[in-house]
Amino acid sequence: MKLDILAFGAHPDDVELGCGATITKEVSLGKKVGIIDLTRGELGTRGSAALREVEANNAAKIMGVSVRKNLSFADGFFTNDKEHQLEIIKMIRKYQPEIVLCNAIDDRHIDHGKGSKLVSDACFLSGLLKVETEVAGKLQEKWRPKHVYHYIQWKNIKPDFVVDVTGFMGVKMKAVLAYSSQFYDPNSNKPETPITSKNFIDSINYRSRDFGRLIGVECAEGFTSERYVAVENLDKLI
Repeated sequence: MKLDILAFGAHPDDVELGCGATITKEVSLGKKVGIIDLTRGELGTRGSAALREVEANNAAKIMGVSVRKNLSFADGFFTNDKEHQLEIIKMIRKYQPEIVLCNAIDDRHIDHGKGSKLVSDACFLSGLLKVETEVAGKLQEKWRPKHVYHYIQWKNIKPDFVVDVTGFMGVKMKAVLAYSSQFYDPNSNKPETPITSKNFIDSINYRSRDFGRLIGVECAEGFTSERYVAVENLDKLI
């Protein structure tokens, strides 16, 4: 299956938090979108890998994505090496996305920056003819996405561009809250983490509203790019 957009996250819920509204909007426009989670989030303070898998699949259904897979890399300990790069290259060549979305380049959690660089490097290597990968006994064709963008996570990084997601934050929040083991629950007796506070959940909305305010719309999500963002002409700007 060829996808228009393939979003990578170091952990289940990274994609929903970082660009869930953008993905939902793209799906509504007829785009085929997939999600690849690098780890099962097994080191998370709350929940379990098995529970997060159920939550991730529920969130994928809410957003309407075409496919979701987990590469089962070691949470907290995966590295940017040949072994891991080749596994991601296989996914890129299998789904042949035009656009790849991935973790923030720099962030609080060490896996986010590592995952960002790992996916970015794999996108480049995937376009090299002499990097050979094989799936089910068949050699894959080379494929390099046209664009690699990084969504914004914990840190308030200045975006290179923002996407108007007005009308799609409701679905995003429903997908985020599908991870009931991870986020604010006033009745929970589980240990507190930086993402279990009500303030964190509120911050998802007020960040999107602030990005929206700055471009004259209700809500927006921000992204960074490793190269200049080009527009066809000035009329394409909003």
